[in-house]
Amino acid sequence: MKKLIIALVILLQGVVVAQEISHIKVGEVAVPVVFEKDTTLPIASVQIVVQNAGSMEDKEHEGIAKFLAAMLGEGTKETGATAFAEELEFRAISLDAHAGVETLVFEVSSLKEQFPYALEMLGKLVKSPNFSKESFEKIKLLTLGMLSNKESDFDYIANLNLQKLIFKETPFAHPYSGEVKSIKALKLKDVETFYKERVSLQNLIIVAGGDIELEELKTMLLPVLSEFKHGHIKAMPYFDANKDAKEQIVYKESEQAYIYFGAPFYMKSGDSEAYKAKVASFILGESGFGSRLMEEVRVKRGLAYSSYSRSSIGKSHSSFTGHLQTKNENLEEAKKIVAQEIKRFVEQGATQEELDQAKRFLLGSEPLRNETLSQRLSRAFFEYYNGYEQGHSNQQLEKIEKLTLPELNAFIKKHDEITALSFSVVTKREKH
Repeated sequence: MKKLIIALVILLQGVVVAQEISHIKVGEVAVPVVFEKDTTLPIASVQIVVQNAGSMEDKEHEGIAKFLAAMLGEGTKETGATAFAEELEFRAISLDAHAGVETLVFEVSSLKEQFPYALEMLGKLVKSPNFSKESFEKIKLLTLGMLSNKESDFDYIANLNLQKLIFKETPFAHPYSGEVKSIKALKLKDVETFYKERVSLQNLIIVAGGDIELEELKTMLLPVLSEFKHGHIKAMPYFDANKDAKEQIVYKESEQAYIYFGAPFYMKSGDSEAYKAKVASFILGESGFGSRLMEEVRVKRGLAYSSYSRSSIGKSHSSFTGHLQTKNENLEEAKKIVAQEIKRFVEQGATQEELDQAKRFLLGSEPLRNETLSQRLSRAFFEYYNGYEQGHSNQQLEKIEKLTLPELNAFIKKHDEITALSFSVVTKREKH
């Protein structure tokens, strides 16, 4: 298959950086590769991204994706956790796995001279994870300990309850690490089954880069990819947030009121107006100091140290969310101000000064988001994963630069669904 080579207009140390979208043939399966060569340092790295293997696939076993990722950190069944870790540490190799909402990721990086051995160790891990009873009980104990600590984390509680409110009866309504009940009920066989059913060759995307040639990388990766079992490509479902405004209050011995709020945001990955959402979100609450919410809640009224909101547009779900802390006695006033300000923003829109300020920051800070190889590969992967053509991010910046105030405010007014706010609160019960 012909390779598509894209030159990004990113100037780093006088060199134009280019990402390549290619494929590795493993039998009849063509595994996509997002690649960038970078000789700045003698290192190389690979991420093997498994689609449809994140926490949204937990189903009846809440927390199983993150549990699996933790078990993948226990080395191979033949070597065991300690000896496997020592082999990696001796050669300064980093190898781990982590689970997100939609994906499970194997990640390995090392000095160039150790990279062949690093990939060999990755292949061994993929082939024979340490699914032993001892490893399983160790991860279960650690997970239960972590969840016990979360019982006093009021931010965690408020955020989790918000997700349950706005994504009721969807895969996003459960904690990604599970709950004590679900982890206690988890069996080793469940983890093994999840691995066999979700981790397959057909669902892989490779993200790689560093001081290595692409063809050399492909040759080195082929034995690793051959360890992945064949499976079926699964279409990713999409879920809207709940449009019915609700409220949940949890009473704890807290010195502050923790307020999390959220609403639907009717946009999907690939929406042509995503760049407008980025600007609007920056102005309303994502920019920190200078944002509408920060100005109204903290600067004008002194109700909170900080107040943030953001819009999230994904392949599987989208939403508008935010949070702040305030004194317990200021709880109702703070909620009222947040709701009023979001409503006013939708009805009246932004000002020219706010738009100009957003443009200056978003356009001016762009070089900082492309300084490292990791940042550039993450962006290239994001574009590929979401079905955009490479260079999409630069095109979005060009659109932001040309965006007019009437265009922005028409977009903001159209998305009045963000005023259907649900609130999740942790606060101290009033004494009577």
